[in-house]
Amino acid sequence: MKHAREFRLAIASKTLLRIIRLQTEIVKLGIDLARVTATVVDRLPSLTNAEGAILEYAEDNEMVTRGVSGFPESLLGLRVQRYGSFSGLCASQNRILRTDDSEMDPRVDREWCRTAGIRSMLVAPLNHNGTVVGVLKIASTRTQAFKPQDRHILKMMSGLIAATTHNAVRAQSDELYVRATSDSLTGLANRALFFDRLHQRISTGRRQPIPFGILTIDMDGLKSINDRYGHRAGDAAIRETALRIRRIPRKEDTVARIGGDEFGILMEHAHGRVDVDAVAKRLLEEIRSPFKFEEFVFRLSASVGTAYYPDDGRDMDSLMDVADCSMYEVKRGTGMGAAK
Repeated sequence: MKHAREFRLAIASKTLLRIIRLQTEIVKLGIDLARVTATVVDRLPSLTNAEGAILEYAEDNEMVTRGVSGFPESLLGLRVQRYGSFSGLCASQNRILRTDDSEMDPRVDREWCRTAGIRSMLVAPLNHNGTVVGVLKIASTRTQAFKPQDRHILKMMSGLIAATTHNAVRAQSDELYVRATSDSLTGLANRALFFDRLHQRISTGRRQPIPFGILTIDMDGLKSINDRYGHRAGDAAIRETALRIRRIPRKEDTVARIGGDEFGILMEHAHGRVDVDAVAKRLLEEIRSPFKFEEFVFRLSASVGTAYYPDDGRDMDSLMDVADCSMYEVKRGTGMGAAK
């Protein structure tokens, strides 16, 4: 009995130390909401009985997913109505809500839970000084997955994120949107905003499909740049690649950094696959120019994959799979180039 109690105390102490480390890390990130969001959803499941975490911000009358871990990335950018959703209920009641079985809880959107693979979850409001700016969820594929300590941990983390959000935006919703959807290194849209706009684009085309294109761009040789010249050079190469990519698309297109060395373009007006391929070729020409960093000069290159809606798919996963597959085929075949 004594040993069991000591073991539980030891586990609790280790968990508390990890929470403190995570809180310290978040504080150091300051007002970079995109990185705060990514850090929290990536690390929170390991502190609880959750298999994944989801962070949603309240934007007008909608709850928008800005961070996700452990569950399909297709949830990123997903919008649900604030009123009538479990997240919206949590925000309006301003208290932590729990569902032990999504199939038995009338407050929960069962179809959404089935799509995400979620059976139980805890949802906490992001509340700072009476203002709710979003919700933080931890979720599991199992029923009745959560214990009282999970609720305490979620409450601590949601309070910290709410304070960080409040300090970042100083009650200015436009600034919140910019900080939550921008990549801090390049200034491009981040992964969350890219998938948000892709979701919206697909949704508007369900009744009458309007063609658009997707391009995925993966830098070639970033690891060798980091290894040979250092990470400062690697970061400079990423920024320069982002700058060159931004020159090619139209103003209405979305250009985003969607991974460490990966970029994405949502091409709003594509009148055929030939338009998308033409942009891919122009991107390669623009990226391949020599780049000087301090006293070093090296050549940048990239591999580009494409997908065309609706021919290559009518949902986000299908379109991204086609674009990624075509890009990796090019990378395996030549090391650089545009997908045919």
